Amino acid sequence: MSDSRPITLDEIDRQLLSLLQINARESVATLARQLGIARTTVNSRLERLEKNKVITGYGVRLGQRLIGGGLQAYVGIKVQPRSGKEVVRRLSVMGQVQQLCAVSGEFDYVAWLRSDSPEQLDQLLDQIGSVEGVEKTTTSIILSSKVDRGQPV
Repeated sequence: MSDSRPITLDEIDRQLLSLLQINARESVATLARQLGIARTTVNSRLERLEKNKVITGYGVRLGQRLIGGGLQAYVGIKVQPRSGKEVVRRLSVMGQVQQLCAVSGEFDYVAWLRSDSPEQLDQLLDQIGSVEGVEKTTTSIILSSKVDRGQPV
């Protein structure tokens, strides 16, 4: 059973995590060479990071070409007081909502959307805007990705 105290990351842990964010499929031998440490040390650090939930999984990021003519957008969502729980519930069942985050600042939430066409995105935005409790939305369509180290948090 893991300890409830937060794990302390040293510089090698941070460098290891950075390398994995660039390429999670990098071999242990290559990671060890880049970090200047033994492969067994890389393995034990990976095991510790996974056990302590610093690394919670490894995934596949689809290339923009596979997504094809689809659109991605971020939507800032401002909700009326005491409406957040219901808005989250309603948005969580919309399949095109890839991620929904509570944020500080002008908006209460930011949603990452994926749609097949501008028309489908328009319909989805109308749907989100009509959810009871949603006061305002502001949409930014993603034109291109400049840096991508994984799925949004």
